[in-house]
Amino acid sequence: MAKNQLEVLNALDVAKTQLYHFTTIVIAGMGFFTDAYDLFCISLVTKLLGRIYYHHDGAPKPGILPPGVSAAVNGVAFCGTLLGQLFFGWLGDKLGRKKVYGMTLMLMVICSIASGLSFGKTPNGVIATLCFFRFWLGFGIGGDYPLSATIMSEYANKKTRGAFIAAVFAMQGFGILAGGIVALVVAGTFKNAYPSPIYSVNAKDSTPPEADLVWRIILMFGAIPALLTYYWRMKMPETARYTALVAKNATKAAADMAKVLNVEIEAEKDKIEKIVSEKGNNFGLFTKQFLHRHGLHLLGTTSTWFLLDIAFYSQNLFQKDIFSKIGWIPHPETMNALDEVFKIARAQTLIALCSTVPGYWFTVAFIDKIGRFAIQLMGFFFMTVFMFALAIPYNHWTKKENRIGFVIMYSLTFFFANFGPNATTFVVPAEIFPARLRSTCHGISAAAGKAGAIVGAFGFLYAAQSTDPKLVDAGYPTGIGVKNTLIVLGCVNLLGMLFTLLVPESKGKSLEEMSKENEGEEENYETETKGEDAQTIPV
Repeated sequence: MAKNQLEVLNALDVAKTQLYHFTTIVIAGMGFFTDAYDLFCISLVTKLLGRIYYHHDGAPKPGILPPGVSAAVNGVAFCGTLLGQLFFGWLGDKLGRKKVYGMTLMLMVICSIASGLSFGKTPNGVIATLCFFRFWLGFGIGGDYPLSATIMSEYANKKTRGAFIAAVFAMQGFGILAGGIVALVVAGTFKNAYPSPIYSVNAKDSTPPEADLVWRIILMFGAIPALLTYYWRMKMPETARYTALVAKNATKAAADMAKVLNVEIEAEKDKIEKIVSEKGNNFGLFTKQFLHRHGLHLLGTTSTWFLLDIAFYSQNLFQKDIFSKIGWIPHPETMNALDEVFKIARAQTLIALCSTVPGYWFTVAFIDKIGRFAIQLMGFFFMTVFMFALAIPYNHWTKKENRIGFVIMYSLTFFFANFGPNATTFVVPAEIFPARLRSTCHGISAAAGKAGAIVGAFGFLYAAQSTDPKLVDAGYPTGIGVKNTLIVLGCVNLLGMLFTLLVPESKGKSLEEMSKENEGEEENYETETKGEDAQTIPV
């Protein structure tokens, strides 16, 4: 393999961990911090939106979002994300990773601010405006997935590449944590700054005018971390693998990486021309050769990400509803609006701090030791076990004395999602496909994941509806209940284990080894070395 490897790419593969690795992690990771904040902060304010805009005669007290409206508010960003992953993933392979990177970030900044400024003459008007801006916010977020993963994979060395890509994704955990903290601070500040009898816990309709500012501030805060990293993203050089293997500019690739690595690197123009001109290395996405080499791999990455996100996003977006049903969060009629935001944020922050964030960093620590395949299989296995352990004796967990046990078990499903498939499904697609299709294939895999998130956001909301008489009398639909929904999610995780068998192990291998990018040249070399009597014509 060394014979066929370009010097600039080999230099990246064997480079010692340096400052530029950590700089790239921070720059790319802050995008994921923002992504997670923007996607999950909506779950902190949906109940508040119901109190403000859907409290009227005939509505359940003290006002909740109708399931259709709640599904739209929670799910519309995922629809945008799915399309953004496909579009920007493709664009990243056409125009380059760096050029597209800035576009996605500015779209996220603008739409975060616009979401908080949502307007309308009627409640439905405000929600419609909010959904519009969150769709485009999701579109920008979608671009961050394939670009961040591809950039980090193409900068990293092969020994610790998994840890570096996983570290970028681990910033998602801090984004979820930050959402809870910001909501705690904002809700707590308004509670203390505007004392009024309207906050009495005995008042069922205690929704002060200041509550309308709370959700807007929480949503707009997502623009700040994105703005802080824009300058540094624009200063990053294009990755050497794109410049050399896709743009075919050997001189620039060598010059850029020589500055980054502080070493002399030969341009090797002739070698690049030979590699990219090989017949076996020019196939496109919709070809028999791609299907033969990478078809099962793409099926493995898309299916496992799809199944994982059904469970993962269901858990994240609707954990407040589950905690309310088991009584860990008090009934809304016993709290005023800002108390409810505060207590939901406190519960979700505790889960993030104790299980979500540690899970990500366990993956960072072990992914290059035990491998992607083992971590993904293990994660799906334990998610299945804990889902069934919660669902089958569900009535046991709803008893007051057992609530803490439920929360611990529920937290463990988050831990093994993140020390498992939630991280590995992001890492692997950035490693196993050819450079000219890497961003596109990662975008397709990520889009499959967001299709799963949409199923989770819309499906779980309806499925988990209880037979609460208040909801039935108000005309709200009922579902199969939380218990049966958790059983369904357990079965989804079990399917994830099976489809993991299609995903190859990439630990310790170069990107070119995994993608077989030099396969055509290797076949020529092997044929030529069979001897003078060999009659086979080189492919």
